[in-house]
Amino acid sequence: MTTTEASTSAELVRRATELVPLIRKHAAWQEENRVLHEEVLQGVADAGLMKMRVPVRYGGFESDVRTVCDVITELARGDGSVGWTVSTMTISSWLAGLFPDEVQDEIFADPDVRIGSSVSPNGVAVPAEGGAVLNGRWAFSTGVLHSQWFIHSAVLAGADGDFTPVMIAVPTSDLTVVDDWHTVGLRGTGSVTTIANDLFVPEGRILPMLPLVLQNRHRSELNAGSLMWQAPFSPITAAGAAAVPLGMAKAAQEVFFERLPSRKITYTTYERQAEAPLTHLQVAEAATRIDEAEFHVRRAAERVDTKVRNGETWSLEERALARMEMGASTLRAKEAVDILNTASGGSSIYSDQPMQRIERDVQTISLHGVLHPNTNLELYGRVLCGLEPNTHLV
Repeated sequence: MTTTEASTSAELVRRATELVPLIRKHAAWQEENRVLHEEVLQGVADAGLMKMRVPVRYGGFESDVRTVCDVITELARGDGSVGWTVSTMTISSWLAGLFPDEVQDEIFADPDVRIGSSVSPNGVAVPAEGGAVLNGRWAFSTGVLHSQWFIHSAVLAGADGDFTPVMIAVPTSDLTVVDDWHTVGLRGTGSVTTIANDLFVPEGRILPMLPLVLQNRHRSELNAGSLMWQAPFSPITAAGAAAVPLGMAKAAQEVFFERLPSRKITYTTYERQAEAPLTHLQVAEAATRIDEAEFHVRRAAERVDTKVRNGETWSLEERALARMEMGASTLRAKEAVDILNTASGGSSIYSDQPMQRIERDVQTISLHGVLHPNTNLELYGRVLCGLEPNTHLV
């Protein structure tokens, strides 16, 4: 199989689908140990899925957003923690492609490098000769336990007292890890807290966020003309992140129908749950919500890919719409899981039943600051009403 054949959308999605049984095999272990299983990570790497948003010159595929979303959906169908972690690493590889080419040479020197990232600007970088000194503490550092590099958000102190949002690439070995990921959901992501103490960062590894990440300018000469880096950060991230709860909802649907033939409704005359009109209503409502979630994910992805291919600019409303798609998909996916969880009865609360983990995972991801449905819908409404967005992540 040639490199081109191996990197096609259909092939990458097929590989992700084939990984689902392996991922599910280790899902309980991952939750208990609060980290992804090495066999799962190796499987994802061997399938080439970590290379979807890596520059071609480093052996990457520069896949379009629709492909990324379809792959992430499949991985999340296996386990939400895997889907979320790989989604984060995928956008992190894209971010790395914005840095100067010499920095990329350093990061991608290892062809199997894994990169994590965080979008919360919880660090302060103070300029120093040749770079800056970084101090900060970041919760929710997804991927740091599995990565060689990490891209943190911070603010760069200016001489006039102002602070400029930046993204900073650091080797994960330079960060202190706090083992505090004790959560009710997405436990397998190992999204622990990280700390930087007086960490010197060379100037090339400091990326101004607003002009580069949000306004689509580049410090990379070699990537500047690539289609993959022609779309803004937020719409790309919105589509990929929304694919995770969609995969969770599809998993819940599968789990429910696997158990349905052997279930009755306790304390009723229904010896077969499948014969109850209530069940018919529940599965139809859940299926409809999953379809709606998928609609928003695919429309968001296809909008990015179409505008990139056509060289179109992004209006503020289109940027806000991408955030709305992410919030709406998350909401519909959560509603679907809630319905199916309710219909699964008391036996589903046992720890060996996947439904209870999926329910906790989708609840957790719906509370994420970037995916939260209320936040995203409010943002879209503000823009529709002619107001300025109240965030730079748009």
